[in-house]
Amino acid sequence: MKAYDVAVIGAGPGGYVAAIRCAQLGLRTVCIDDREKGGKPAPGGTCLNVGCIPSKALLESSENYEKARLEFSSHGILIREMAVDLAKMQARKSSIVDAHTNGISFLFRKNRVESILGRARLKAIGEHCVVEVALGDRTERLEAKHVIIATGSSPRKLEGAIFGSRIVDSSGALAFEEIPEKLGIIGAGVIGLELGSVWRRLGSEVTLLEASPEFLSLADEKISKEALRQFGKEPGWTINLGMKVLSVNEMGKSVKVIYEHSGGTAEKDFDRLIVAAGRIPNSKDIADDDLGLNIDDRGFIEVDRHCRTNLPNVYAIGDVVQGAMLAHKASEEGVMVAELIDGQKPEIDPHLMPWVIYTSPEIAWVGKTERQLKSEGIEYRAGQFPFSANGRAQALGDARGFVKMLADANTDRVLGVHIIGPFASELISEAVVAMAFSASSEDIARTIHAHPSLCEALHEASLAVEGRALHI
Repeated sequence: MKAYDVAVIGAGPGGYVAAIRCAQLGLRTVCIDDREKGGKPAPGGTCLNVGCIPSKALLESSENYEKARLEFSSHGILIREMAVDLAKMQARKSSIVDAHTNGISFLFRKNRVESILGRARLKAIGEHCVVEVALGDRTERLEAKHVIIATGSSPRKLEGAIFGSRIVDSSGALAFEEIPEKLGIIGAGVIGLELGSVWRRLGSEVTLLEASPEFLSLADEKISKEALRQFGKEPGWTINLGMKVLSVNEMGKSVKVIYEHSGGTAEKDFDRLIVAAGRIPNSKDIADDDLGLNIDDRGFIEVDRHCRTNLPNVYAIGDVVQGAMLAHKASEEGVMVAELIDGQKPEIDPHLMPWVIYTSPEIAWVGKTERQLKSEGIEYRAGQFPFSANGRAQALGDARGFVKMLADANTDRVLGVHIIGPFASELISEAVVAMAFSASSEDIARTIHAHPSLCEALHEASLAVEGRALHI
């Protein structure tokens, strides 16, 4: 039986990063994952293979197409004939994914991480944990002093909706071979909005059915209202809130959805239907029942703030534990656990976890919302600045949205930053760094920002906290 210092179960953004960091620290490490392509390991998990990376590739391609079709003429660029080559677009996406999965395999070899293609299950704990790995029609066992569970999550299924050619989950929605004329999406969260953006830009008539009466309830209220307003101005899609899906039936070349709303019931036919109703943790069968691994009623493995489970020397990270289902959260937890095993004392502040939605305009935030501050009785001041008054945004031809900053009324410490607008995904990092160092809005206001740049909007929002924005 092979013996290791650390066995990592899962090679997604949490697992492969944890494995590499463990190896960097001199720990003999194995990473076990059952995702394969062409008989070879395909590390990277859902995020790289069928999630974050391929969706961003298609978002970029579809946005370029829409800009060329609708916006280039305002720049004096005239295109007489345009067409979508979906096969080439999908091939580009696949090549990006392949490059990254190959890159992870290279990093494993470089750092001497052993990679095993198989499905792992924790069989015993103690001074050495025993992990059983199913390798096709055979199994083998290995020992490890520490185990890190990083098995991620899977799309939530909808009762009555059988995934196939016309009813798909988020993974299937990234592999369409033709552009659907009428596309239905159940769920108007991050995944639904991003997938809807791709196909709307390419020509689909998109209808989103969201059960919640609120739109993007996790975001700051002003941000979500502005997002709904901006999306409502874009042709090609309809966002319906407070819709309870009653039944889904595939009928030949269409899918019929019957749903309930405040006015009664309605039905709609689609060429394709995407179920984007959230994700569930992959915790089933990860450990023998007699080991007593604590898993809550929603399927999340219970851990403390350092990702320790109730079992000695067993950790769990990423989507399989409570908290935001974000790739960067999983990666940071992977690094933290590796360093804990090495005897260091790392910490993660969950309040400094940035969120991003890669729609157009992009949406990003970190820290508290106004609603949270009010519910917690925290006195605050708010500053806001629109991209319409930002020179770089005007030059880009995308001056939608704004930056909003929330600061403690007594200490001026920044408590939250919320952005909707161009490159919000990049701008939010400045806010994360500032908050990590307990910066005040005055600190940001006194920091020199390049001109012309989009980050000036963040600078002006910090000035606006004290009512002294310069350019509005």
